[in-house]
Amino acid sequence: MTTKTNPTPDSCASCAIHNLAVLRKLGVDMTDFDFVVALAGNPNTGKSTVFNALTGLRQHTGNWPGKTVSRAEGGFEFSGRKFKLVDLPGTYSLLATSLDEEVARDFILFGRPDVTIVVVDATRLERNLNLVLQVLEITNRVVVALNLMDEARRYGLQIDVRRLARDLRVPVVPMVARQGEGGPELLQAVYEVANGETTSKPYRIKYASPALKKAISQLTSLIEKRYPNLPNARWVALRLLDGDERIAEAIRRGELGDLARGGQRQRAAQLQVIGNQ
Repeated sequence: MTTKTNPTPDSCASCAIHNLAVLRKLGVDMTDFDFVVALAGNPNTGKSTVFNALTGLRQHTGNWPGKTVSRAEGGFEFSGRKFKLVDLPGTYSLLATSLDEEVARDFILFGRPDVTIVVVDATRLERNLNLVLQVLEITNRVVVALNLMDEARRYGLQIDVRRLARDLRVPVVPMVARQGEGGPELLQAVYEVANGETTSKPYRIKYASPALKKAISQLTSLIEKRYPNLPNARWVALRLLDGDERIAEAIRRGELGDLARGGQRQRAAQLQVIGNQ
């Protein structure tokens, strides 16, 4: 379910959830920026076109610290707020079976972007939704950019955008990025998610196996008990059950504890804002 609230202007800055410590380690400078936005998507979905449309000339490129994977980042302003946009490597999944997948997954999990835009190809929607569903397991602060709608129309494909948004339970914006179509609507959707005006309870995959459901439930409970402010304990449980060594390492090194403490600080800030209203 996606709902809209009406936060006061003074409370908007406190809606930021990003993890500054992790962002600094990744070389992302948030000075003079209010929110950080991750841009994810499969290769060949027009993700770079969306990035260029949002940032214009306000962008630069480099590598992720300690890795050979290239990174582009830039900025844009909307409705009086400044957004840092980080273009993640194009990937088909977040299962960390490649360096690109690991970089994208770790940024969404540990950097905690205030919004993650997932660009999908409207002509290959079923294939692209695999990544969308994986991102939704990690974060509920997602906007789906349904790009290449002109190609879909050319092929005679009809997409019920409202139903897709209802089924995914996150905002979905139809776009033709290379022609500027849908750009203003994407900016509005990102702004509303970032400042807390739109909150979502995204679709999460339900598993049929009773044994698997029991294992997920038990492990999730243990993780929540140890890290009560972790925003995505169920996803962490799923990855541990799948033998994800990177997540196991994050527990050993205390990264999940840092992530949970970041969530605790954010919750305290939100409660303070509520108390001041």
